Amino acid sequence: MEHIFLLVVIIVVIALIFDFLNGFHDAANAIATVVITKTLTPLQAVLLAGFANFFGYFTLGTAVAKTIGKDVVNIGMIIKEYDAATSLMVILAALIGAALWDVLTWLWGLPTSSSHALIGGLLGGAIAAAGTQVVVGAGVIKIVSFIIIAPLLGMVAAVLFTILVMNLFRKAHPVKAAGIFKRLQLISAAAYSVSHGTNDAQKTMGIITMALIAAGMKQNYEIDHWIILSCYVAISIGTMFGGWRIVRTMGTRITKIKAMEGFCAETSSALVLFGTAQFGIPVSTTHVIAGSIMGVGTVEHASTVRWMTARKIIWAWILTIPASGACAALSYYAIRLLL
Repeated sequence: MEHIFLLVVIIVVIALIFDFLNGFHDAANAIATVVITKTLTPLQAVLLAGFANFFGYFTLGTAVAKTIGKDVVNIGMIIKEYDAATSLMVILAALIGAALWDVLTWLWGLPTSSSHALIGGLLGGAIAAAGTQVVVGAGVIKIVSFIIIAPLLGMVAAVLFTILVMNLFRKAHPVKAAGIFKRLQLISAAAYSVSHGTNDAQKTMGIITMALIAAGMKQNYEIDHWIILSCYVAISIGTMFGGWRIVRTMGTRITKIKAMEGFCAETSSALVLFGTAQFGIPVSTTHVIAGSIMGVGTVEHASTVRWMTARKIIWAWILTIPASGACAALSYYAIRLLL
């Protein structure tokens, strides 16, 4: 049992590191527009996003965590066919594979999904260990379908919200309107950050709970309070450190962002993320905000959207699950050799 306990400790530590990386990697999604529009300085923006991410802790929703734990791979089948150690190695490989992909895409400045990297990692590690029979097909299909649906929801919500806002402020003086939207952007950036914490921190909660169940330390997917608190702390600290490479991509390379556009993109994204979190759908916060930014640009003038950059981002989205899965599979084989 000592080596099982040690594996669990390692998984919890790496899961929290991954959660930190998630905040670090995805911080740009929340703060890109407020930094580019000079509503806040970079330091002020990351502090706002970090504290708002932690505020998700008080919502105490765990539907997404349960989806990650139960609806991607059947960890119970791996335990039954092999043993607890094998199932824990699968989870460890998933975290390592997802973290590797996150670091690579951060270096490349691509706003990919930490959530889908984690899901790809779980699939890659589980298939490497036990084959495709342990994959929960219905759950994976639902998650993968939202690679397309989530950014479209963000885009449609942003288009509708931007049209509404433009009509409401059509008679306002441009200078006065700009000042109003800069203040409103503080609220929208905070709301988006809360929705990000509510959605993404839960995915790590699901992984840690899965590890405890695999080790026989827990019997169900009710998320323990210490798991919830530690995951929100980790993602909040990661957010405060920020990811400036991705800020540039999100804030300048998709479309030109001003205070009004930033407010519309963040508000519509927050609404979509709160909605999907309530239904336990682990969507990508990155996909939603990128779709919203494209939607805002399309309303003003479709030609202002840099579709070449958008295509590169979409290709990175498509590649995330198979690429992180491959990283996790290789990690699993390496862990087997080491242990």
